[in-house]
Amino acid sequence: MDERITLDYGSGGLKTSELIESLLLPALDNPALAQLGDGAVLQGADTLVFSTDSFVVSPWRFPGGDIGKLSVCGTVNDLCMAGGTPKYLSLSFILEEGFLISDLKEIIMSIAEEAAGSGVSIVTGDTKVVESGKGDGIYINTAGIGFRRAALPGRSGIRPGDAVLISGTAGRHGAAVMMERAGLLREDSPLRSDCQSLLRTASAVLDPAISEAVRILRDPTRGGIATTLNEFTEGMPFSIELEQTAVPIDPEVEAACDILGLDPLYCACEGRMLAVCAPEAADRLLSAMRSVPGGEHAARIGTVTEDLPGRVLLRTPIGGTRILSKLSGMQLPRIC
Repeated sequence: MDERITLDYGSGGLKTSELIESLLLPALDNPALAQLGDGAVLQGADTLVFSTDSFVVSPWRFPGGDIGKLSVCGTVNDLCMAGGTPKYLSLSFILEEGFLISDLKEIIMSIAEEAAGSGVSIVTGDTKVVESGKGDGIYINTAGIGFRRAALPGRSGIRPGDAVLISGTAGRHGAAVMMERAGLLREDSPLRSDCQSLLRTASAVLDPAISEAVRILRDPTRGGIATTLNEFTEGMPFSIELEQTAVPIDPEVEAACDILGLDPLYCACEGRMLAVCAPEAADRLLSAMRSVPGGEHAARIGTVTEDLPGRVLLRTPIGGTRILSKLSGMQLPRIC
């Protein structure tokens, strides 16, 4: 193969076949993908969950992961938040002419490793190449299908008194990517993206013994915790009150946000889960989250109230309360 991507690799001809046969099939091989059809025929008669997402993160490699790992985790996590068990992914690349083949190989290996760890198969895909200067190296789209394991009621099931939980510390992904982009991250810095699959965490929470207490699950990606919780309350007859001191935030994230002028509550997570549940089940759900690697810092961070319907409120350490609105504008561009 050539050292760099050329337009020929998007032609659908010999170079496209070379890319598929030399890089993609050896890393992602399975019977469905091996057919190399326009789509995949998949087995299963259960209720399906389906999601798709595109990834344009810059830089494509960041502390704690890369665009390949992110593309699998992002769609796997969306399926988990819908109460599903992920099973199949599609994988589509948009490559810029001149992109290094060695970098593409690194990304594909990340995809293969994360897919294997999440129990999903890459069963169909596509590759396009654009002229130099018409892209930014690499973009990825993944779509995912899974089988529903729990029917969650969603926003309409949320009730006053319900508990709001998070599965770990907040804001790591957005802070890590922005610090790396700004060239402010030392090699020995402990700041790493929280990018990881939520399959095991969601499976623990959706155990049949406790899943009936779960109202809604969501991963707080773009816009972070504050924006995601606003999506829960918007137009609804309840509010959510957060305790600022209860939200777990790592010191390195706080320091990065101070440098960048960001609020950790609006910084994206790529391996954290928000859950709203019946209050009597909160301790059991927290125990389930903490039993999974990466969930050691799971915490109860708020309560559903009726104080100011449709709003998210933040109770500060000095006893005051302020409104957390949805993120306005693009605070953190190109972080996923």
